[in-house]
Amino acid sequence: MELTDQRNLVHQTRDARRSKSFPKLSPAERDSLIKKHHPDHRAHAYRPIIFGPNAGESTVTEVATLLEGESPVPADLDLTPAYSVDVLVVGGGGAGCASALHAHAQGAKVLLATKLRLGDSNSVMAQGGMQIAVASDDSPIQHFLDTLKGGHMKNDHQLLKVMVEEGPSIAKWLLELGVLFDRDADGNLHVKKGGGSSKARLLTCSDYTGLEIMRVLKDEVLNQKVPLLEFVAAVELLSDAKGACTGAVLKDLDNNRFIVVAAKTVILATGGIGRLHIQGFPTSNHFGATGDALVLAYRLGVPLVQIDTFQYHPSGGVYPEQLVGALVTEGIRSEGGHLVNGKGERFVNELDTRDVVSSSIIRECEEGRGIRTPSGRVGVWLDTPLLDVEHGPGTLDKHFPAMVRQYERYQVDIRKDPVLIYPTLHYQNGGVKIDVNGETPVTNLFVAGEASGGLHGRNRLMGNSLLDLMVFGKRTGTLAAERSKSLPESSLTLDHLKRFRAEAKRHHVSAGIISPMVLPAYTNK
Repeated sequence: MELTDQRNLVHQTRDARRSKSFPKLSPAERDSLIKKHHPDHRAHAYRPIIFGPNAGESTVTEVATLLEGESPVPADLDLTPAYSVDVLVVGGGGAGCASALHAHAQGAKVLLATKLRLGDSNSVMAQGGMQIAVASDDSPIQHFLDTLKGGHMKNDHQLLKVMVEEGPSIAKWLLELGVLFDRDADGNLHVKKGGGSSKARLLTCSDYTGLEIMRVLKDEVLNQKVPLLEFVAAVELLSDAKGACTGAVLKDLDNNRFIVVAAKTVILATGGIGRLHIQGFPTSNHFGATGDALVLAYRLGVPLVQIDTFQYHPSGGVYPEQLVGALVTEGIRSEGGHLVNGKGERFVNELDTRDVVSSSIIRECEEGRGIRTPSGRVGVWLDTPLLDVEHGPGTLDKHFPAMVRQYERYQVDIRKDPVLIYPTLHYQNGGVKIDVNGETPVTNLFVAGEASGGLHGRNRLMGNSLLDLMVFGKRTGTLAAERSKSLPESSLTLDHLKRFRAEAKRHHVSAGIISPMVLPAYTNK
């Protein structure tokens, strides 16, 4: 059947679908579905990590290989520092900018280094909103319970408690900086309901939420004149004789030269792993999302937590080809958009958790009820015109202008026709082990944002990532700055790297790759 005929089936079945409700799955049904169809449960994609803090634990082959990779830094590198600072922040996205701003506000001497441009990050592409309990019928307690349930009860309770309780103060801080959150007719903050949440608590800026937040944070970093290095990637950490973190080795991507930075404290905020394309999945992630913090922290001896679980966002573009993997905001499903298979049927409650919805889409495609694109990909329909039918003409233009424009570039009018979607590799659920202040078990090394692990459990609820960035960006920046005031200058060594290389040799590991990857290794194959 041609795509045009398939689209017509969506239009023909719309009225019938509107008249019926679709219940959420029971816990038993949910678990059965996920274990059968979610990519996290494909045993062939996993292997044990051979050595290091997580030796014997399983993760996907792509991550295990990266963790066991060889550092690009020579053992005899001259460690004379080009910069000496109180706080080195690595990463120019939401967590990095928030960390740098809060550290700078404490009077610390800060250096912000990012391997791409300032703001070029996953944060800038977040569309669905930021979950914060600000509505009169909501509370941080309910936010806690929803997130715990969404994470399959595997969330770190202390990290989660901190995030939900500090949400309202973060909203206040962002508003004071100038973030233009959506308002209702009375001028109050407008909230939307997200998948897996019992209350409406998503603060949005149309479907440009991450872009709007990053616009403000980026301007603030520049206005505050926080020292900045762009197109400079961290490729190794430095340590002293006691094993504490004392700085980093950066690599200038323009001239391939190493830059040594002595830092009393270091904050890693390098984001996720989407560009590893785990199990061959397309990704919604930006070009620099190659898991750098995992490698850097691991070589220094920091354990990782829940590194066997990843989030595949239900609605990644699958047609046209130029939009494969690109995010189709969950907000469209939150506003009532239906997921429709090749038979014109709804097959899941669109507001169930992301792992349930993704698993349901994969099931439909694996069992022959998907829609095949001209290039041979398979997906299901997201009935976008339904929003204008349900809420009135202009709804999509008003609430989802980014999606309208994104598809118009490729001659697709989402007001008139549904779009084809399939799960896209979206988020790293696990990551580097941290405490409630974002500090790792290695003294003076902090991690903020997606690179950290434990907060979201085995599945992240939509909208919690932006709050995670801001809460732990604030906490890491504040404590790192305060800590640095009492710290003397420390020695700079690569002793930990020497130990790591010796352990790799002892286990006969030769990964054959240099890590961190820094940039994705695309070829023409």
